[in-house]
Amino acid sequence: MDEQALLGLNPNANADFRERALAYFEQLKVSPDAWQVCAEALAQRIYSDDHVKFFCFQVLEHQIKFKYAELTALQQQLIRETLIAWLQAQMLNAQPEKTFIRNKAAQVFALVFVTEYLTKWPKFFFDILSVVGLNTRGVDLYLRILMAIDAEVVDRDIIHTPEEARRNTLLKDTMREQCIPNLVESWYQILQTYQHTNSELTCQCLEVIGAYVSWIDLTLIANDRFINMLLGHMSVEVLREEACDCLYEIVNKGMDPVDKTKLVESLCQVLQSAGFFSINQEEDVDFLARFSKLVNGMGQSLIISWTKLVKSGDMKSAQDTLQSIESKVPLMLQLLIHEDDDISSNIIGFCYEYLHILKQLVLLSDQQKANVEAVMLAVMKKLTYDEEYNFENEGEDEAMFVEYRKQLKLLLDRLAQVSPELLLASVRRVFNGTLQSWQSAPFMDVEVAIRLLYMLGEAIPASHGAHFCGDVAKASALQDMMRTLVTSGVSAYNHTSVTLEFFETVVRYEKFFTVEPMHIPNVLMAFLDHRGLRHSSPKVRSRTAYLFSRFVKSLHKHMNAFVEDILSRIQDLLELSPPVSLSRFAIENGYQMLLSSDDQLFIYETAGVLIVNSDYPAERKSILMRNLLNPLMEKFKILLEKLVVEQDEERQAILADCLNHAVGFASRTSKAFSNKQTVKQCGCSGVYLDCLQSFLPALSCPVQKEILRGGVRTFLHRMIICLEEEVLPFIPTASEHMLKDCEAKDLQEFIPLINQITAKFKAQVSPFLQQVFMPLLHAIFEVLVRPSEENDQSAALDKQMLRRSYFAFLQTVTGSGMNEVIANQGAENVERVLFTVIQGAVEYPDPIAQKTCFIILSKLVELWGGKDGLVGFADFVYKHIVPACFLAPLKPTFDLADAQTILALSECAVTMKTIYLKRGPECIQYLQQEYLPSLQVAPEIIQEFCQALQQPDAKVFKNYLKIFFQRAKP
Repeated sequence: MDEQALLGLNPNANADFRERALAYFEQLKVSPDAWQVCAEALAQRIYSDDHVKFFCFQVLEHQIKFKYAELTALQQQLIRETLIAWLQAQMLNAQPEKTFIRNKAAQVFALVFVTEYLTKWPKFFFDILSVVGLNTRGVDLYLRILMAIDAEVVDRDIIHTPEEARRNTLLKDTMREQCIPNLVESWYQILQTYQHTNSELTCQCLEVIGAYVSWIDLTLIANDRFINMLLGHMSVEVLREEACDCLYEIVNKGMDPVDKTKLVESLCQVLQSAGFFSINQEEDVDFLARFSKLVNGMGQSLIISWTKLVKSGDMKSAQDTLQSIESKVPLMLQLLIHEDDDISSNIIGFCYEYLHILKQLVLLSDQQKANVEAVMLAVMKKLTYDEEYNFENEGEDEAMFVEYRKQLKLLLDRLAQVSPELLLASVRRVFNGTLQSWQSAPFMDVEVAIRLLYMLGEAIPASHGAHFCGDVAKASALQDMMRTLVTSGVSAYNHTSVTLEFFETVVRYEKFFTVEPMHIPNVLMAFLDHRGLRHSSPKVRSRTAYLFSRFVKSLHKHMNAFVEDILSRIQDLLELSPPVSLSRFAIENGYQMLLSSDDQLFIYETAGVLIVNSDYPAERKSILMRNLLNPLMEKFKILLEKLVVEQDEERQAILADCLNHAVGFASRTSKAFSNKQTVKQCGCSGVYLDCLQSFLPALSCPVQKEILRGGVRTFLHRMIICLEEEVLPFIPTASEHMLKDCEAKDLQEFIPLINQITAKFKAQVSPFLQQVFMPLLHAIFEVLVRPSEENDQSAALDKQMLRRSYFAFLQTVTGSGMNEVIANQGAENVERVLFTVIQGAVEYPDPIAQKTCFIILSKLVELWGGKDGLVGFADFVYKHIVPACFLAPLKPTFDLADAQTILALSECAVTMKTIYLKRGPECIQYLQQEYLPSLQVAPEIIQEFCQALQQPDAKVFKNYLKIFFQRAKP
């Protein structure tokens, strides 16, 4: 071997040596016999360096994985002999091999096993066992090999090909027939020999049993001698976690339900008599986490057995199994309530399924009712935050608790299904008890009390009194609790978790306020003062901004009396300010931001909702809206002037961001309008037109074009929706600015705006469209022909998307019946446009664009293809459109197995059909006598094609066309 190259295997070697070693490895992989040198090195222990030995195993691994079939029978035998020789050598070594070498060796053994066991090496296990005996090192390697075989053959997390899956099934079947009893016997001998002297080997062996038990005959393991030994391990500190996992795998094995019940019951009796059912809170939590997983497995196994027995009608056995389940509930409850959340979390599955059984029973016994109550109390207790929970800087532990809470919520929902009355009564008791003395209660108790009220909303459906309607005197429990929540003063509790829970709950139960609207002012004040939007925590302020907008939206009918008061109180929150992150700029300008610009969007929307939905006359609404938006327009003007002269790029970005927010805020207020309350009806058209007037100059700003154009474009989209034709005078100017110095992305984003106008106003915008049509197309063509780097995928994608947008624009124009927009562009321009559509249909391998092009072509044929159509268009149909319908599908890139391409072909069929409907027999004659013969199509196929085209049902021709091109393609 190349000794110099081998030096590079050492992790401390320099880069050159490492590179040489890597190249050497690649060289050995492709060499037909280099692996033999590695095999010899391993068998004869030529090298003592660990990294060289690992390297040799890697070369062998590659040979077995990828080139084994190429080896002769003698060479394959050499590999087997090498492995056995290496194994024998391990018995004699002064020092055991490093773990990473042993694991790699086990992988290589496993690869040879899956390749050879069924054919050349049926004595695989016997050969290994005869070498290793009960030698410590040998047993270690034997167990590692078994785990590596499990990974190759059984592990469900590894995705196997159907061929591998068949092979694995055959391997397991053959092992069951030939050697599994011997393997099981070897495991027993290993456990017996090492259980008191070598905990590492014992744990390895238990892991092997746990892995194999899922597919071998269970009676080989689930018998007195094994189970007694495993239960003995449960009392040994260094073994009990692995013993627990092993028992869990045994319990999880699929079995006859009656036998499963007996097995679990016998295990439980022994565990109980050994004292495992009395949970000590001081017990080692790692062990208890495994133990709770085992109990969960036992409980869920029993429940599966009960379900099967009930389905089969064996009610006596089902009753016995139910008793067995019930006897585990006290243990389940001890684990559920454990202060360690991992232990508690591991038992939730059993708990959930147990409640599902109770839900199915007609009558619950007193004990079962007590169990339900105990689960309920446990859930309420476990929902509580720890003292250590870090609300300001949530890390991994906090994230895990949030996930754990979600599991508890599922239990609470299930409890509600079993006994809604009991859940309601329990929550009410906890809630009222806590809120009576909230001032002196710890934050976690107050938070969980409100949280429980919040969770009832989803847990208990409306049919169980979870809604607020009917006689107030007979108010529901929920209504009472809501009244207590909003009148107790708990909103002033000084902890973010309680404050947030208060606002979340108030918004969840907004219907309560339609029944008792007298509480709205108090809650509004909580939202507006230091408890909500002016809270010291940015997290609370941010969430409250969103919740406040939801609260106002849902209760706007009850807000009329408070509209102007609220608007004056939120005035300072509507300040247009630069991002607080750029504090230098902010301080210079004297800003102190309470809300981020994202949060302000909700406040602007809320203000809009209050104004639009108030009972004020249109004139008053108009004044209020103007008061809301005028400061934005004034500030916009000043900031835009600053931006135009600003030299510093960082400040430019800040100013542009600020201008963009101003446009965004104005946009957001328009969301308050609806079909019942339009901008016109509210008298607000003028103020929004003024906004347009104020914002449009930003389009000609020489710096920060992308962000400014984006903002104004979005505002225009909103105005096209909200305003009527008053918006139209602004469109030409806006378009002119947006078409200057365009990039592909600018155009791509501008076209949907033109499409929106065209689709909404149709003939009204025809003069404008005729005027903007060619400038827009020139801008598009200019960008499309602009050269870009060959490998620049981003530029290529931008161009593809722009091409699609261009065709979508033409589709909108033709689809809106405005073909005169194209027709009036002059013959040369019309021809150029038509050729781009033909090009799009045929030349670019983009089925989405091709489909659009064929839609345009069929529309144009429909509009211009008749006897009195556009002059010269009939010639164009025969010279270009008909050929396009054949050339596009015949392209190698036109993939008839692709769904999008099939849609394109479908539109191609529509185009052909439309040509036939417009031109009649003349079209058939052209196909029969000129075009199809020119493609060397056989006469009988031409006949068949023309007959399909003439069928009245368009579907017939669509289906035929697909078959036609499938046959025609090479």
